[in-house]
Parts: sequence; structure tokens; C-alpha cells
Amino acid sequence: MNTDQRVLSTDQINDLLGTLKARFEKNMNRHPNLEWTKLQARLEAGSSKLWSLFEMERSAGQPDVVGFDDKLDAFIFYDCSAESPKGRRSLCYDRLALDSRKENKPENSAVDLAAAMGIDLLTEAEYRSLQMLGQFDLKTSSWVKTPQEIRKLGGAVFCDRRYDTVFLYHNGAESYYAARGFRGVLKV
Repeated sequence: MNTDQRVLSTDQINDLLGTLKARFEKNMNRHPNLEWTKLQARLEAGSSKLWSLFEMERSAGQPDVVGFDDKLDAFIFYDCSAESPKGRRSLCYDRLALDSRKENKPENSAVDLAAAMGIDLLTEAEYRSLQMLGQFDLKTSSWVKTPQEIRKLGGAVFCDRRYDTVFLYHNGAESYYAARGFRGVLKV
């Protein structure tokens, strides 16, 4: 890494683009109407977005394009790892939850780590759209963006897939488990 931690070296950029291209071509069902050349040009023009994708990849999220938002003129990336990204597990929901723990605090929170990576947690709707592209979180679960009304009362929500069904559950926001992480979304 260069002195500015959000700047990737040329080798890191080339490796990342190679990984993303291979994943893009292997999983055309996720983005049937998109072309790699247009996506690559967009990626090469947005260095801070490349850094965020690098962080998604580094934490085992296996980011891939899942669509294009015409209104925002942006490609949409989700974490597409089979299970909740390994490098982002054992996290409570947010800073308030982390600060409320007196003992056995996790290292970080999902919301804080996502912000540090320059990405957002998937919403429930985004999580359900991801599940239309494959089967994810068969053994793990992922925090999703929690509605304010629930968070205000101390709760947070997460999703997983069991019995060929996507479930939305609740937990105290301060809870954390080795099998629960979070999936991110990035618009480029």
C-alpha cells in the first residue's frame, strides 16, 4: 500500500481488475446485459471505488456486479461470497451497540466497518434480490440495514437462507456471533 492507505498500487489495481473480470465472466447470470469493457472503464476512472472494492475482496466478500442503476448511472456491486464474508464476522450491529457492551466487546461493528470500507450494508430488499441470483448464507447470516424504529428500541435485523427460504430475524444490536457478518453494496 502507498502512504495514503486509500490509494492502491498499480499491481494491486491490475490484480483486482483481473479478479473482478474473471468473476464477471464466470457469473454472467448476475449481469446478463452488462459489458465488461464499460464496467472496466468506469472502474479505472474511480480510484476511491476501486479501493472499496479492494477492501470488499480483501475481506473475502467476492464482490460482483449485480446490475446497473439507470437513475444513478451506476454499476451495483454486492458481496457475492457463498457465506457471509469471513473477514467481516463477529461484529455487533453499530457503534451504539458496541459502546453499550461492558464485557467481551467485539473488535468492531458492522456499520462502522462498512463505513470505513466506503460501502453500505445491504438492505433487506437488496439481500432478497441477491438471493434471486443464487443461494447465499446457507450456514451463516448477515446483518442488514435496520429500520430506525427497530434500532431505536435496541434491536437490529439480519438475514439468512434456510430450507430454501430467505428469513429476516431480529437480535439485540449488541449481539455478535462467529457465523454472522455483513454483506455490502457499492455503487460505481
